[in-house]
Amino acid sequence: MSPTTFHRLFRASAYYDLLITWPYATPITLALFWNILNGTHASFGLSPLPDLNAYATLFANFFGSVVLIWSVVRLRLNDARLARYDAVGRWLFSAWMLNALLNGASPLLWGFLAIELTFAVVQSLPVRQPQTT
Repeated sequence: MSPTTFHRLFRASAYYDLLITWPYATPITLALFWNILNGTHASFGLSPLPDLNAYATLFANFFGSVVLIWSVVRLRLNDARLARYDAVGRWLFSAWMLNALLNGASPLLWGFLAIELTFAVVQSLPVRQPQTT
């Protein structure tokens, strides 16, 4: 893959993370987002999501805050070398999503898993070195 394409994909992954994780960063936005997810579940005929308790909210807020900060760092530093670290995180997140799915988590998670795996693979691929003349 060319360095330019890799860099574009690296930045796209950071913007994706911002878009997807900001609702998890605060208790208020998480509660609103959880209601939307519950509505989506209902529209697909799926069972309701469990109620959020204090611990689920706390860990979701930790997740949202850390991923938002990591996304901003990647965008501000604009260093594609960070993609390799991000890929490791995505492989880990994918493993935990698969574990959750195998233990009864919402089937909507399959969509997020597909995107995580896509970014994990792409950010793990080799990048062509620019030709020097």
